[in-house]
Amino acid sequence: AVSGLNHYYGGSHSLRDVGLDIAAGSCTALLGRNGVGKSTLLKCLMGVLPIRAGSVHFNGRDISTLAPHARARLGMAYVPQGREIFPRLTVEENLLTGFAAQRTQASARDIPPEIFEMFPVLKEMHARRGGDLSGGQQQQLAIARALLSKPKLLILDEPTEGIQPSIIKDIERVIRRLTERRDMAILLVEQYFDFAKALADQFLVMSRGEIVKRGVGNEMESEEVRRYLAV
Repeated sequence: AVSGLNHYYGGSHSLRDVGLDIAAGSCTALLGRNGVGKSTLLKCLMGVLPIRAGSVHFNGRDISTLAPHARARLGMAYVPQGREIFPRLTVEENLLTGFAAQRTQASARDIPPEIFEMFPVLKEMHARRGGDLSGGQQQQLAIARALLSKPKLLILDEPTEGIQPSIIKDIERVIRRLTERRDMAILLVEQYFDFAKALADQFLVMSRGEIVKRGVGNEMESEEVRRYLAV
């Protein structure tokens, strides 16, 4: 739950009184043109960027001043735009970093079989370096790594960016599967409208650092929403 959130880059007011609620077991799509503040908002939710005013609550606890690693331990996982996997680590080593939020020493046998059921390519390439994977494979690795932290909230920043259509379909199936389990909330930032529309239970539209429209998923087709997304 976010209330009255404000953020500044120097003298530039980048987020203006943002308020939103994300329910457990739902997928919320955050839409908007490039540069309206979507990624900034996600970084504020994770504590990567400080907020000037307002509050962020998670499971009823005020986490507005918590460090990113502390938020991760509470059950927040973030897959940033650009994936940011470790290119010199193997796929398996990248996956094991996902256990860090739980403060446990883990080995390959601790990776749940479900991870490889959702992302079979990661099992095939477990010994390959992350930097040698295609963009789509790296995106699957980044999502799988986040899931190993056992999140209650999974934040995805443009997971389809620069990815081939076949892998987009694979990622869509995984997100739908996670949503259907109803044990985590998903916040999805996405430029690919049809991808977001297929998955969202509710949506938020940002413009110039503000939430300007919100609604349930089947209202995303409205002309008003498309107007905010048109270039």
